[in-house]
Amino acid sequence: MRSQDPFFRRYSNQGKSSSKWKRRLGIALGLIALSILVYNIPFVNEHLAWRVDEWRTRLIYFLNPPEEAAFVPQEAQNLAASATAAALASQATQTPALPTPTEQPTRPPLPNSVRLENFTYVDQHGRWNYCGPANLTMALNYWGWQGTRDDVAAYVKPGIGNVPNSPEDKNVLPYELEDFVETQTEGMQAVVRIGGELETLKQLVVAGFPAIVEKGYYTTDASGNYAWLGHYQFVTGYDDGADVFIVQDTYQTGGENGTGKNMTWPYADFEIAWRAFDFLFLVVYPENQQDALVQALGPWADEEWANRHALEMATEDGETLAGVDQFYAWFNIGSSHVRLFEYVDAAFAYDYAFQLYAALPEDDSVRPYRMMWYQTGPYWAYYYSGRYQDVINLANTTLYDTIAEPTLEESIYWRGLAFEALGQIDNAIADYREAVRLNPNFVPGWAQLQRLGLSG
Repeated sequence: MRSQDPFFRRYSNQGKSSSKWKRRLGIALGLIALSILVYNIPFVNEHLAWRVDEWRTRLIYFLNPPEEAAFVPQEAQNLAASATAAALASQATQTPALPTPTEQPTRPPLPNSVRLENFTYVDQHGRWNYCGPANLTMALNYWGWQGTRDDVAAYVKPGIGNVPNSPEDKNVLPYELEDFVETQTEGMQAVVRIGGELETLKQLVVAGFPAIVEKGYYTTDASGNYAWLGHYQFVTGYDDGADVFIVQDTYQTGGENGTGKNMTWPYADFEIAWRAFDFLFLVVYPENQQDALVQALGPWADEEWANRHALEMATEDGETLAGVDQFYAWFNIGSSHVRLFEYVDAAFAYDYAFQLYAALPEDDSVRPYRMMWYQTGPYWAYYYSGRYQDVINLANTTLYDTIAEPTLEESIYWRGLAFEALGQIDNAIADYREAVRLNPNFVPGWAQLQRLGLSG
């Protein structure tokens, strides 16, 4: 019988095996298609998309470790490799000495501890990169504003397709928070200053003005690595007996009931983390409280004085600190010069800061490779010093070597300006359009397109 024929049995079995694999392949493809359909259901996407983004980021960082990237300014090559901070400082002495602050009335001694309570704690969990919106919501709620973190995010990080809860916008800069307060709230204002001190924050808290500070710290990030991140915190109190600030942390869980509510930060650790952002702080206040705020700020009410004070602090740190802290100090020297419109001096300082960065160990537990996600000072310095190629190179390093996707609208925008300055108009227009695609509320990008008679 044919069924006994070895040849027949062999090919008959192969046909059955082939049919079995076809069925399995069909089932697999069907499951994949079903998974895609289920994943795109809004409820499911909201709960799983962050996990998919996290896995994708881990893979990209594994293949292209961001801590290995180091920007080298082209036009700083003539600096001697052995240049010291003191030698570089001699090249950046065009600014006048720190002015004497306007004499302030003698302040009464501060109480040993103060804790402000009139706020609602808000976290950032369940959302992407919601540190800025969550902190600003607390600051506004303190003064009676009734909005939510999503109301803030819809304006400061609208995302692609006007989806606030999107991973693309990695950070909200202080100017964006300030702009929200001044354009989207009634009767409220915000003030941003650098060069703050621990006593500055205490004076504000005593006067009833909690402050948002921008800090850097090392923690386990979404990619599973122990690395440096930028972060806002809402300062609502202090205790000199324990040498701590009382802060509301939207991400960490070291406070009350396993949340970030009423966390304590030792003064020394707080100051170290704050240095990474030039001791920047933001205060939200009602317009009718302006006189009281000016009194609480003291000399920091004068923005130019604050900027020069920050420069003096950073210069001292640059001469006395080492390692990553020295990098922060020299970066701050550059940032302070930028705020004083002293761009050539700023460029020299940033050149040296990037040299210090390149000398740090290629380890994400040391190198703060996300630095340019949160600060744009080097772009200002290099662009207004006419160093357009350095703007482009820095933007490319930031966009392609330190982040999983090139989604930083500020970096793209500054690269566009540099392209245009070099006569590469098509590249410039493409960057302006990409900047406003990533953030439809990005006013500078729209302004450039309008100047060129174009739309997004």
